[in-house]
Amino acid sequence: MPEDETPTLDVHELLRRHPADVAEILLALEEEEAVELLRRLYKRRAAAAPLGEMDPEEAARLFAELNRDDAVKILSHMEPDDAVDLLAELPAHTVQDILARLETRQAKTLRELMVYPPDTAGGLMSTEVVTLPGDMTVQEAIDYLRRVAEEAETIYYAYVVDKDRKLLGVLSLRELVLARPEAPIRNLMQTEFVYLPVAMDVEEVARMFDKYNYMALPVLDDAGALLGIVTIDDVLDVIRQETTEDVLRLGGIPAGEDQPLDPPQTSVRKRLPWLMVLVLLNMTVATLVSRFQGTIAQIAFVASLMPLIADMSGNAASQALSVAIRGMALGLVDWRNLPWVVWKEVRVGLLAGLALGAEIGLIAAVMWHRPFFGLVAGLALAGTTVGACLTGGTLPFFFKRVGIDPAMVSGPIATTIGDLIGIGLFLGLATAFIHRLA
Repeated sequence: MPEDETPTLDVHELLRRHPADVAEILLALEEEEAVELLRRLYKRRAAAAPLGEMDPEEAARLFAELNRDDAVKILSHMEPDDAVDLLAELPAHTVQDILARLETRQAKTLRELMVYPPDTAGGLMSTEVVTLPGDMTVQEAIDYLRRVAEEAETIYYAYVVDKDRKLLGVLSLRELVLARPEAPIRNLMQTEFVYLPVAMDVEEVARMFDKYNYMALPVLDDAGALLGIVTIDDVLDVIRQETTEDVLRLGGIPAGEDQPLDPPQTSVRKRLPWLMVLVLLNMTVATLVSRFQGTIAQIAFVASLMPLIADMSGNAASQALSVAIRGMALGLVDWRNLPWVVWKEVRVGLLAGLALGAEIGLIAAVMWHRPFFGLVAGLALAGTTVGACLTGGTLPFFFKRVGIDPAMVSGPIATTIGDLIGIGLFLGLATAFIHRLA
């Protein structure tokens, strides 16, 4: 937002905007201005929704600057799942103070939600869910929904439960509106329904929404009792967060999100540790090269192709790695599919390796006027491509198997192994045939 608009923000005009737009404006302001605007929105009972649209870390930063009593009142109007996400970013003593100031029922709801790990269906769910007894008629159900509409987070579906809150069936609003008023809802509800176990991992939750295309899914405990619902907007947040984390981890940034405009010292703190680990990892390649100093000294021209061999091994490994990690993230492959992945990558490596080997062999033979050098380079690149494809395609499965995030460590290790294979094979062949090359 342009700077000249900042002092003239009209709260009345903001009230007509979507909360997500207001959240964007708050993030564009200096912290002091954002807090002041939040206070003005609070006076019109319009501060809760924008905070719920913000990243929890950013929302908590502004929330902490508010007067504690004002902050508690704002929190009481937030959706329970958004409120829990915000509280998770605050110090424990602050959270306890806020919960002590909340109305008893609201504090109880938030405490119950905070028990569930944030990376599970329970951590995503909202307890504001509409339930109906099975003996209601359609007209009674519609009348009841009208009365509770303002209290529920969303009403995509109504859930029919027994006295113990065990989920008996699911009703879509469309079916309810089109049915005869006197019809019992028990006859309309879907008794075969998709649900989320409370401990289900958020990535699996996202896959369930992607597979079934529902706007909301119920969350059940082990006894089949309805605990809450997860809505599609919560899942979109999860997908964004998981995608961001995977991209950063592939780039070797495991220590939290790194923003383009973050202070340099913040980015260095997040990037440097892994870069220092990579220095040690790449020393294995340097050590291997040092073993062939005699060969390089006698036929120095072989060194000219070493960067190309190493680079191509990294490229081939990265391609196979990307396919494997994406397949695992989408649930398309798991450990049981490893033999088929190995067989596929071997064939890909052979076919691509033969083509690349022929290409570089011809180029090397022409440029250096040494046909045998072209043969050595071609064989090395062909073998390297097979090894790189096999390494990149299989490493993620092994890391996943032992509980290590494959997106974080597979790339650098696959690249290093590819370099060792490529340079080792190239210099090994050059050494074996040094009398033909010298």
